[in-house]
Amino acid sequence: MGSAVGDAIGELAFRFPEKETLLARLESVKLLSYTDDTAMAIGLAESLLEKGFVDHRHLGDTFRRNFQQEPWRGYAAGPPTIFAIVEHHGLSYPEAARSLFEGKGSLGNGAAMRIAPLGLFFHASRDLYEEARASAETTHAHVVGVDGAAVQAKAVAEAANHDPGEPIRPLQFIMELESVCRTPEIRQKLALLKQLLEGDTDPLSAAKKLGQSVAVHESMPFAVFAFARHPQSFADCLFCAVMNGGDRDTLGAMACAISGAYLGIDAIPSSWVEKLENRDYIERLALELAKRSKRDSP
Repeated sequence: MGSAVGDAIGELAFRFPEKETLLARLESVKLLSYTDDTAMAIGLAESLLEKGFVDHRHLGDTFRRNFQQEPWRGYAAGPPTIFAIVEHHGLSYPEAARSLFEGKGSLGNGAAMRIAPLGLFFHASRDLYEEARASAETTHAHVVGVDGAAVQAKAVAEAANHDPGEPIRPLQFIMELESVCRTPEIRQKLALLKQLLEGDTDPLSAAKKLGQSVAVHESMPFAVFAFARHPQSFADCLFCAVMNGGDRDTLGAMACAISGAYLGIDAIPSSWVEKLENRDYIERLALELAKRSKRDSP
């Protein structure tokens, strides 16, 4: 739910880039509409609940079905291209994904932006990274694209496992993410992230140094910064993520997925939740993911 709200408000922030005007728009708007970020998160949740694990074929088919029903959500060119390759050439989804970008696959943030349901479903499982890898490879096969999605899933899981009554220790939280990181691109950004937090760097400067592009290593770290900078306030985390330029909707989705996982649904302003498009269905998916989440045996 946090991810969907962050996505929808982040999308608004493209048209209302000043906080005062954005707040005024949030007061007047009747519906908070989400983008492909949440549409694909819904598809991931649906597939996980049906299969109980990441099944490339089922997940990709679910993504494709939802895209065909709502192609206007703002999808980048990658997913529709992969859907067409699978349909016309008989490749698996990971094979189709690896065929793009000179055989390396995409390192974009599309796998990380949608990962919140997986972070919730596997928040107490040691299989989290491998399931996140499988989820990412369905559309984003580059090793950095995979690693960024897995680190974002770890952030959601760590936040969900943390008692909201106990303050988050930002540097320790980042160290938990470093413990699963497997690529130098993400590792270097997490190290820089710790330096920026230790130096109490202002958000705009941090955004410029960490990056805000559609590449996952140039966006996911700043989303984590927004959470680590404002761990006790969902609203402050959201505004930090979306008011400093860049890929605003996806930054909002990623940062607020972590914040929502830590603080819980009651921390999200009720007026925002009530206006969220498709709210009841998203909430039902979330509750079922939590109920059926995978846990390691003692």
